[in-house]
Amino acid sequence: MKTYRLWFATLLLSLTCAQVCAQDYNSITPDGTITPAHGRTDSLGSGKKDIPRGMHVWTVDERFGDITPAEPDTLSYMYMNTIFTTGMYGEYNTTGNLGAPRLNRVFTDRKEIPGDFPFNQYQDYFIIRPGDFHFTNTYSPVTNLSLNTCGNRTNGEDHFKALFAVNAGKRLGLGLKFDYLYGRGYYSDNSAALFNYTTWGSYLGDRYQAHLLFSTNHQKQAENGGITDDNFITHPESFNDNYNESEIPTMLSQNWNRNDNQHLFLTHRYSVGFNRKVPMTEEEIKAKKFAMESQKENDARKAKEDARKKAEKEGLEFDEDDYDRQVEFERQNAAMVEDETPADTAWLKNEYVPVTSFIHTMNLQNNRRIYQAYDTPDDYYAERYATMSRLSGDSIYDRTRYFEMKNTFAIALLEGFNKWAKAGLKGFIAHDLRHYTLPDTTSAEVSHNESRIYLGGQISKKEGKVLHYNATAEFGVLGDAIGDMFIDGTADLNFRLLGDTIQLAADGFLHISTPSYYQKHYRSRHFWWDNNDLKNYTHARVQGRFSLQRTKTHLRVAIDNLTNYIYFGNSYTVNDDYLRLNNTAGIRQTTDNISVFTASLGQDLRFGLLNLNLLLTYQKSSHEDIIPVPALNAYANLFLRFKISRVLDCDFGADVRYFTKYEAPDYVPGLAQYAVQENAESRVKIGNYPFVNVYANFFLKHARFFVMMSHVNSPSDGGNYFLTPHYPTNTRVLRFGVSWNFFN
Repeated sequence: MKTYRLWFATLLLSLTCAQVCAQDYNSITPDGTITPAHGRTDSLGSGKKDIPRGMHVWTVDERFGDITPAEPDTLSYMYMNTIFTTGMYGEYNTTGNLGAPRLNRVFTDRKEIPGDFPFNQYQDYFIIRPGDFHFTNTYSPVTNLSLNTCGNRTNGEDHFKALFAVNAGKRLGLGLKFDYLYGRGYYSDNSAALFNYTTWGSYLGDRYQAHLLFSTNHQKQAENGGITDDNFITHPESFNDNYNESEIPTMLSQNWNRNDNQHLFLTHRYSVGFNRKVPMTEEEIKAKKFAMESQKENDARKAKEDARKKAEKEGLEFDEDDYDRQVEFERQNAAMVEDETPADTAWLKNEYVPVTSFIHTMNLQNNRRIYQAYDTPDDYYAERYATMSRLSGDSIYDRTRYFEMKNTFAIALLEGFNKWAKAGLKGFIAHDLRHYTLPDTTSAEVSHNESRIYLGGQISKKEGKVLHYNATAEFGVLGDAIGDMFIDGTADLNFRLLGDTIQLAADGFLHISTPSYYQKHYRSRHFWWDNNDLKNYTHARVQGRFSLQRTKTHLRVAIDNLTNYIYFGNSYTVNDDYLRLNNTAGIRQTTDNISVFTASLGQDLRFGLLNLNLLLTYQKSSHEDIIPVPALNAYANLFLRFKISRVLDCDFGADVRYFTKYEAPDYVPGLAQYAVQENAESRVKIGNYPFVNVYANFFLKHARFFVMMSHVNSPSDGGNYFLTPHYPTNTRVLRFGVSWNFFN
């Protein structure tokens, strides 16, 4: 503890001194705007020009590569909550440790599985999908280093990220990211070690644009199956001895889930169109002036050196002071002429207006999942199958592999190339090739291939400030895709009323999906199914949003309707020692029609220095035994916001997350899946327990940092602090974190 205090005090002192000594350095404002400081000298110390600094980020559509502007991750607000696997607002269930598998309690916010590999779907805290990744364009090289830490070498949690982005000219952007997460775990056999390396590039030309993204991930998750008896947490007084977290017995030891995956994403397009003149932006003008000043300095330095060599060659003495006075006189005369040049607003550039684009997108992923175990209690599993594997006896080595390559070809008639083109149109064809391998009884592996062909189209309107919409339809026409249909739509209307900006937005979809291969077939030492009679699954959603910009009010209402819903179920027996034995789990399908209603209200309030942020979500499922959800999820954040010495932004406060009791899904280590509790006589409810954190969050020029005591209300006499049945969360923990940006 003393070490952490010294570390944090040193960090705070260093940042403060850096601020005092470098007031003229460029900064990122709390709203994410990157601004250059005037008077900053360049690396040569000339002091005659500003170094332009800034970074634009955007996401791209996974099907067409369409660009959507995004905000850089530079905000100080809520920075302390970005470290949690449980989410910014505590909306996820987890097995307790940093980097653990997680499930969103808000059904409407659950993401669909990318492709057909379910073993990564609960790792979305760490694995970033291509459609969510931020591509970069920088005016100067940018480096970001982030670290959050807690605990010690035995039980601590550490998450380190390093990002570097640079441009080679204004069109070509490059970058790389290293992400390492190591949660040792406060409970035994619950560690997580996750590694990611990502590199990317983008080229934004007038006619040709391309985005390339490559990432590789290694994930190793120790599985303990939960604690043996929940009374260690809820009623510790029932035991004769006091148990630390690491001393509480767990169901499993020496069990691991290992996932390795590589992802390659490429989208590029060639456009035909015409040129027109448009004004430069303020940042573009600054960048161009910087380039012009740099060129002038280089030319002046070269001219001076040439004059020196000429004088030496002619045997004359080179008078440097006289040369400098002559150059300064010529510069002043040139400046008088420049005063008569057009203002910045008159700076123009050529803009290429694309009319038609030819698009190709390739999405390639390679996945391998291994469940490996050396110490499993007798009768822990209900079934045992004679699979061929590397390990024999009671040991487990279940391996499956999944490879997917999807190519999409599209032709787009783009919006806005003239006043009559009010919407954009796209038509596309896609081919999806999938390869699976599973263990078998007679050979080491059995494989399966699938080929799918889709046709579809899109109409969209993205330009303008009042109305935007997007509608996409995709149909499976050949191969294993026959029967698939995906229709998605979004729309928003923005207008002014009584001095406030009002936004009305709606989105929805109708998805009819054929069962995936892993839903139909799976083989392992203790789980095996062949569901050839599964029916197509239908999921429809209608969602509306209402927001007031001035009052910072946000309202959301959604209705989900599901038919032939496919899900995981889990059951076990409990013996006299409260051990959960004879575990069995697998795919289930119900023919019942299920509906889920969701209503969410967000409100931000401010009274001087005092701020209060609220987020309340109500849910109702028509079949709680199949889709269990808590009736209420609540988050509240009360904090003071102020500045110290006009340079250090401070947030001092406390936040709380809470949800009502419900029969939350179990976690099944052998499948790495959340599954509905099916053992009616021993179903477990979690919830009705507040988790409170207190924090101090700071922002100083390039750096964000915080100190936090999480779960400060952790009771010593027992409490129901579970986020997954039989998986307690950490008790009171002191945490630190810092994120620092470096430019040039």
